[in-house]
Amino acid sequence: MGIFSVPVGIGNPEGGDLHWVDALVDTGAIHSMIPESLLEQALHVPRIHTLEFELADGTVKNYGYGVARFRLEDREMPCPVIFGPEDEYLLGATTLESFNLIPDTSHLSLVPAPRMRARPI
Repeated sequence: MGIFSVPVGIGNPEGGDLHWVDALVDTGAIHSMIPESLLEQALHVPRIHTLEFELADGTVKNYGYGVARFRLEDREMPCPVIFGPEDEYLLGATTLESFNLIPDTSHLSLVPAPRMRARPI
């Protein structure tokens, strides 16, 4: 489902330096996925637990799950992250929603989601 990549800073949720990667925007993925080695060894992001995930091809795999600090454009916030295999850098739907961003496939970029207005009931 991903068709373009964007620069993303990844870090420990407690602070410290960010590690910059190019992550594939994948709205078909619920959570973002970053290599386990980067999260654990370089950034010391703690695993909360291991979860079972069904991949696009139907196979089921167990991956570590935690929270990392993400930086997109000029904003940072903690978001769920999957501890994935090497060379898997995916920016999933929950991260995009947390930043209120949507993909603009015409310009291969992320743009603010349309405003939502609350109305009285």
